[in-house]
Amino acid sequence: MAIASPARSLGTLFGRTAAVTVKPTQVIAPALNVPVHVAIIMDGNGRWAKRRGMPRLAGHKAGTENLRRILTASVNMGIKVLTLYAFSTENWNRPADEVDGLMHLLESVLSKEIDELDRNGVQIRHIGQLERVPGQLQTRIRNAVERTKGNSKLILNVALNYGGRTEIVDAVKQLIADGVPVNQIDEAAIAQRLYTKGLPDPDLVVRTSGEYRTSNFLVWQSAYSEYYITDTYWPDFDESELHKAIEQYSKRDRRFGGLATK
Repeated sequence: MAIASPARSLGTLFGRTAAVTVKPTQVIAPALNVPVHVAIIMDGNGRWAKRRGMPRLAGHKAGTENLRRILTASVNMGIKVLTLYAFSTENWNRPADEVDGLMHLLESVLSKEIDELDRNGVQIRHIGQLERVPGQLQTRIRNAVERTKGNSKLILNVALNYGGRTEIVDAVKQLIADGVPVNQIDEAAIAQRLYTKGLPDPDLVVRTSGEYRTSNFLVWQSAYSEYYITDTYWPDFDESELHKAIEQYSKRDRRFGGLATK
């Protein structure tokens, strides 16, 4: 996976020249407010394939191949944490051949791309429960997490066998196991027992394919996230689409329950 050097500017990334002579009458676009943490619900692989008369697994393959573009764009734009919803706890209800094919795809991608990810400073983390994941994929995930734990260019959270409600239940179980007194249980105590402990909450949650639901994704962490919904299917969600999402985010006034800023 060839992740471009972060030294490249946004102008270079999106095909514009870096040095521009601005005439007095020109309108200068405001600088983007790049979110620290972007989370993406990668949806629409099956419909992308159906529109092309292809099997659903071909859509999943195209979706995994798209990861390279989004990782490259994220590094170039200065995003520090990227969380990708790869497989939910509910996705086990899909046909067995589709689930098996997707697991093999994920294993193949991780095997092929781990060297490039490591060289380019990407730290891989898994969020979710590994118990039900096939054994060989479990091993590859654990090895990738261990190998890249010292990297800091970009933290990549792979949400695999992940469910937001399950995550909260697991956090409550851990509170009980830790013997935390009732009067010491607060938001911070719960947050420190979530799968994402130590990471900032997502500033922006992107959902592809035009669906308007959160699908049990980062239920706790996204309480004040900005959402961006696009009709674009995940395999077609490229650098320019991510840029559009960041542009929209830059226009939002994040009030966190307070009043609008002037």
